[in-house]
Amino acid sequence: MVEGGIGKADKTQFTELWNTIRRNPYIAKLAFSAGIGGLLFGYDTGVISGALLYIRDDFDEVDRKTWLQEVIVSMAVAGAIFGAGVGGWINDRFGRKISILIADVLFFVGAILMAVAPGPWMIIIGRIFVGLGVGMASMTAPLYISEASPARIRGALVATNGLLITGGQFISYLINLAFTKAPGTWRWMLGIAGVPALVQFLLMLTLPESPRWLYRQADEEAIGENIIARLKGAFGNKVVRRGLYAGVTVQVAQQFSGINTVMYYSPTIVQFAGFASKQTAMALSLITSGLNAVGTVVSMGFVDKFGRRRLMLISQIGIIACLVVLSILFFQAASHAPKINQFESIHFATNATCPSYLSAVNPSSWNCMTCLKATCGFCANGASEYSPGACLAKMDDLADTCQGQHRTWFKDGCPSKFGLWAVLFLGLYIICYAPGMGTVPWIVNSEIYPLRYRGFGGGVAAVANWVSNLLVSLTFLTLTKALGSSGTFLLFAGICLIALIFIYWFVPETKGLQFEEVEKMLEVGYRPKAFRRKSKGDTDKPVPA
Repeated sequence: MVEGGIGKADKTQFTELWNTIRRNPYIAKLAFSAGIGGLLFGYDTGVISGALLYIRDDFDEVDRKTWLQEVIVSMAVAGAIFGAGVGGWINDRFGRKISILIADVLFFVGAILMAVAPGPWMIIIGRIFVGLGVGMASMTAPLYISEASPARIRGALVATNGLLITGGQFISYLINLAFTKAPGTWRWMLGIAGVPALVQFLLMLTLPESPRWLYRQADEEAIGENIIARLKGAFGNKVVRRGLYAGVTVQVAQQFSGINTVMYYSPTIVQFAGFASKQTAMALSLITSGLNAVGTVVSMGFVDKFGRRRLMLISQIGIIACLVVLSILFFQAASHAPKINQFESIHFATNATCPSYLSAVNPSSWNCMTCLKATCGFCANGASEYSPGACLAKMDDLADTCQGQHRTWFKDGCPSKFGLWAVLFLGLYIICYAPGMGTVPWIVNSEIYPLRYRGFGGGVAAVANWVSNLLVSLTFLTLTKALGSSGTFLLFAGICLIALIFIYWFVPETKGLQFEEVEKMLEVGYRPKAFRRKSKGDTDKPVPA
């Protein structure tokens, strides 16, 4: 089931993929079974965004403490860092199949713990278990699929894992919407994640080990038995080192595009844009998640035709443009937020006024956004949400009183005429992200390392991905409070510009190449075409870096 001859990757279309699968359906079964690890990855990324809204309702301390919300979200990422690191060693020592089976068990246990959690502490423990499983699956599934795929359609088959990641995110939003009115809301949202883990465990029992991993066992002594020997061997090998430059670059760039803050906090971001209803926020988030899945299908059709490098560069340029526009829109929304009605704020109800508003030096300058930054709530005007409203203490009974008067209660974002535009560009951002930076980094990391270091290299790059994910997700809500939504998106845009330069300089094209050809290319070294030293009759040959 390893690669055949060199195919002309520039002619690879969906038809080539489907024809191969039709001739050999076993490839489809293998890609789908292993790719369920991607579905687990995607489901966990998406489900916590909706579940968090209801966890906050059940536990007052979670609602009051931003850092506790960030810990609940980020502990899965912390677990994934360790899972990806250990997963690299388990992959090389015990094989790809065993790694996926262990990941399934960890994920299943974590899902059950979260579903029955009596308090935030058990949710956090469950998130750590889920993270361990997701971390192992995230780097193992692309590796397993890649090593059993023909070179001419390898990119499209590995992108199946990406499709199931985005499909998992889409399903998570459907599940979130389905359980908004059910007793136990977030418990169902988090607990049902154990089902696909169980399905994958059973399917993987029917599949063989990766043929390339089995072949590599004869080469075990060449790289050493212990982790120290492996580290020294990897960083002392210029091919592996250059592969890591490319692999780590694209994984870090993927996370600093801000994508997982969009997926983890998507309903919250929609509320920042001025949509107060939780159901509306999750419904709009469902649309962005669906666009992510559609973009991944596009990637499957073009990654073996146009190449990995080109898709990532185009994707990154689109991401930067969308983040800049989103920054401008959120700035305009904050600047044009409804004013505060001083009379209503003071006379709305007994002891109802926002304390910071009462002590403000110049309360007449306050608007809805100033009110929310003071950790208070905004009760919109009954006649029009865009007219001056009341700035009140952030209390559940005041929210109920406000809504009882057929007015809208805002605590995360302000009513804004720019809100719909912000959601539209959030969707465009997803469309730019998904076909390139969404799937291609995992494809690159499944094929850019020499066979004997593939588990190690994939593990290092996956750790870099999850560390970046942790940094971004752990600081996102804090950044929005400190810089505002506008400043946060502009910061991401600046980081993405730096990442674009790194991708251009360090990441070579690997479409349609055998693994051995990729290794030879890195042996010579890679530089962008514009910076290569040209010699007579050898204009395209890479020059040692």
